[in-house]
Amino acid sequence: MSVKALSAEVPTDEFSVLEEKVYRTIDLYKSAREARSVAERDIQRLRQQLEEREEEVEQLRREAVALKREREEVRTRVENMLRQIEALAEEAAAD
Repeated sequence: MSVKALSAEVPTDEFSVLEEKVYRTIDLYKSAREARSVAERDIQRLRQQLEEREEEVEQLRREAVALKREREEVRTRVENMLRQIEALAEEAAAD
């Protein structure tokens, strides 16, 4: 079928409607492609932020472990000092 035959068969109004639908489809495609690009940038940014937060959590976990260890060391030292004070107090009471 030639272009002349096709144009003769399709009224101008119908062609205009079809043309408008094609342009709307193109605009929707462009918008979707732009939205996808924005979403991909957001995903990349969020992945980076997640990685940073995971590193922060790991650092805080290590700090918490170190603080617990230090607390136990201090507790042991204080208990030793208290035992020595009690021993001195008992010696003084015995005299």
